[in-house]
Amino acid sequence: MEDVTILAIESSCDETAASVVRNGRMVLSNIISSQIDLHTLFGGVVPEIASRKHIEKINQVVTMALEEAKVTLEDITAVGVTYGPGLVGALLVGVAEAKAIAYAAKKPLIGVHHIEGHVSANYIEHPELEPPFLCEIISGGHTHLVIVKDYGEFEILGRTRDDAAGEAFDKVARAIGLGYPGGPKIDRVSKQGNPRAIEFPRAHIEDAPYDFSFSGLKSAVLNYLNQCDMKGEKYVQADVAASFQQAVVDVLVSNAMQAARDRNIKKFAIAGGVASNSALRAAMKQACAENGIDFYYPSPVLCTDNAAMIGCAAYYEYQKGTRSGWDLNAVPNLKLGER
Repeated sequence: MEDVTILAIESSCDETAASVVRNGRMVLSNIISSQIDLHTLFGGVVPEIASRKHIEKINQVVTMALEEAKVTLEDITAVGVTYGPGLVGALLVGVAEAKAIAYAAKKPLIGVHHIEGHVSANYIEHPELEPPFLCEIISGGHTHLVIVKDYGEFEILGRTRDDAAGEAFDKVARAIGLGYPGGPKIDRVSKQGNPRAIEFPRAHIEDAPYDFSFSGLKSAVLNYLNQCDMKGEKYVQADVAASFQQAVVDVLVSNAMQAARDRNIKKFAIAGGVASNSALRAAMKQACAENGIDFYYPSPVLCTDNAAMIGCAAYYEYQKGTRSGWDLNAVPNLKLGER
């Protein structure tokens, strides 16, 4: 069988990334240019700045990805690119780049769903993993619980009703003076705190047991801080961080295990930026062991936005016969399962 080599591009938020992936699971290069230091100055991602930075960096990361993989555009089978969901300006930079390269090199173009990419990170990390399995996608913009029925085919069991888990991490981190990016900072500070110090709520939705809601938890943390302020009491930053993190982890674990039991699924994976959280990984590992479930998770570098996961997803779309036209556009609110 002939090798399929994908040049993949990812620019949905604040990472400009390019990767070369062979046969879906072998990563030949994975170049990521992060803008975290830049956006930290503003306490979060500024879309306009992100887009401009992508324009500056995109050619560089593509060139580096090809060089590191020791391939030329002639060796590439197809070009894969994230076209949604994400920040519209940021997505457009990647889509325009991918179209230009595919057109000039006379290669097929494949638009990839960003969340499908996150799920696919597990295939790179665990070559033995194949659908079907249960997957929880947890990132700054998304919290989904899905059954991966086949490559690129999902049955959505639950999703967030309001804030995504990563969004709640960022907002709480800002409130307790940790700043951006919230996820890694809360993870680090929580190790010094007591996760049982403050009893924050865990939202469970009666008519939708697999859905998530984190806005109430976020509000509870803000109320706690306000009360401390009004009473002139000092709060312990590490305790607030650890107690908040524990509340998020408890909900993510309980919903996932409930779904696995209800559907009798013995393979479970996590994906997305928040999947690199050490407390979440430890709790999931323990819960899966107790329930006799095989647990899969990507390395931290494959949890955050990267192009290797997009290359993996593009490979399976290519094998299914998916091809995008030159009218491919950025779709900032693209839903999982839509094309």
